[in-house]
Amino acid sequence: MSTLTTTPLAPLLDRLFEDASRSWSSAPSALANMPSEERDRLMQSKTDYIDFYGRMKDLPLAVSRETGRLLYMLARSANARSVVEFGTSFAISTLHLAAALRDNGGGRLITTEFEPSKVVKARENLTAGDLIDLVEIREGDALKTLAADLPDVIDLVLLDGAKSLYPDILALVEPRLRPGAFVLADNAEHSPEYLARVRATGSGYLSVPFADDVELSMRLG
Repeated sequence: MSTLTTTPLAPLLDRLFEDASRSWSSAPSALANMPSEERDRLMQSKTDYIDFYGRMKDLPLAVSRETGRLLYMLARSANARSVVEFGTSFAISTLHLAAALRDNGGGRLITTEFEPSKVVKARENLTAGDLIDLVEIREGDALKTLAADLPDVIDLVLLDGAKSLYPDILALVEPRLRPGAFVLADNAEHSPEYLARVRATGSGYLSVPFADDVELSMRLG
């Protein structure tokens, strides 16, 4: 039996994915109709990303159903007990990762979110999914919240916050990644610096694009 496919989590995830789809269909036109060039510029900027993501404080920035299941499977197959997530939003990805920890017998998931209203919503969803006991939500700038008090060994990392910060967040967690640890970066095409880092010869990673919007990397020993 899987926590991911049973009550209370399975119906909660169905509702959250439906809510996410509905929210984007009714998003303000300034966001929904933003030219792709402008969106890419803002997503890759190291100075404007706070304003960009601030405009979406009421929108769930959710992984796809497929990516959520991939996260669960990776964490289960790696027998992960220690997970770090950059970008909580409404906690849809967090729920998948925490479900894997529950089914692995327990563990600790550290996730970080700079938008206070999303922290509240994430905590509500994790409580509803009966997984809040496995999750530590750190509110604020991830460059600060993930700069200290990390586990000695990290089994899996999800990067799903401001794309321009992916290289910086990787640098924070990298010293603690165990050999064989997975790093999954959502929408990594918007972070060319990150892709160059993990794909480079001698980078210490094996890295491949997975599906349309995910970069999956494994830390080498």
